[in-house]
Amino acid sequence: MIPQEKLRKVLDRFEAVQSELNSDVPRERFVSLSRELAELTPVAEAVQSLHDARMAREEAEEMLSDKEMSAMAREEITRLDALLPELEHVVQIMLLPKDAADERNVILEVRAGTGGDEAALFAGDLFRMYERYASLQGWTVELISASPGEVGGYKEIIAEISGKGPFARLKFESGVHRVQRVPATEGGGRIHTSAATVAVLPEPEEVDIVIDDKDLRIDVYRASGAGGQHVNKTESAVRITHIPTGVVVAQQDEKSQHKNKARAMQILRARIYEAERERVDSERAADRRGQVGSGDRSERIRTYNFPQNRVTDHRINLTLHKLEQVIAGDGLDELISALIAEDQAERLAAFDADA
Repeated sequence: MIPQEKLRKVLDRFEAVQSELNSDVPRERFVSLSRELAELTPVAEAVQSLHDARMAREEAEEMLSDKEMSAMAREEITRLDALLPELEHVVQIMLLPKDAADERNVILEVRAGTGGDEAALFAGDLFRMYERYASLQGWTVELISASPGEVGGYKEIIAEISGKGPFARLKFESGVHRVQRVPATEGGGRIHTSAATVAVLPEPEEVDIVIDDKDLRIDVYRASGAGGQHVNKTESAVRITHIPTGVVVAQQDEKSQHKNKARAMQILRARIYEAERERVDSERAADRRGQVGSGDRSERIRTYNFPQNRVTDHRINLTLHKLEQVIAGDGLDELISALIAEDQAERLAAFDADA
């Protein structure tokens, strides 16, 4: 049961922010307070509902001694006893420490793994799955770079997903995705297993990651691949190496060296930011992600079995027999919601243990 004083603190802070906003504050402070108020409002409303329900139950208890009111009081107590656990759970979830990156935009990287051409085709399927899912969420997908496979799909594709809270819903997608199906190029009807790697990186702000120019080695070279005569005549491709971490990003999709450098820096910042987040997380005694995994890209997280129309998420042992809907993007939310619920359950258990 959440202590009453904890609920009071939330309401007191909500009232304090409202009061300060109504006073004469500098513009920067006003923006900061407005953001905090937007975050606090749904929490305060849930806390107020819980507080009111608790008070109503106490009043109903007092009414039991009144013969004329006792029957009505018992009905009210029965109703509130069913409602209070639900309200408690909602507030507990809202009071859990937030991941600071949840509201960030995402850099999505999908790469073909083992399996040759079939892996590239599967990487393309995964990217289209996320593209469709993003569309359903009202997010925007902007392609950053793509390296097509020999027979379709992608050896690698990187995109930015922007909108309201994409990292919060996509962060558990990082890892190795495995597919089992009969490739179109397979004449004998044999099932092949191949894989693709997904990385979901929160996009940092300039203030999050300070990169010193002296820590960068920037190489320019002639782009290769499709693009006509242009790619062979100008050194528009850019490779940036962050010397302290060894992170390397190459970009050649744009015709302009300046644009390629800007894109490469965008990806570089996201990779360094995520590496730092993982380092900090690993130093904590209890990894708050628990059973849903660390998000390590080397960790096999999900299998897509086409012959059986089955998708299995190995971290939470969830199997859905609706592969077509999932790979089309429409059914992906069921998996994502289950992963988020598991993460919340793990964090609630750790929260209760620490309390």
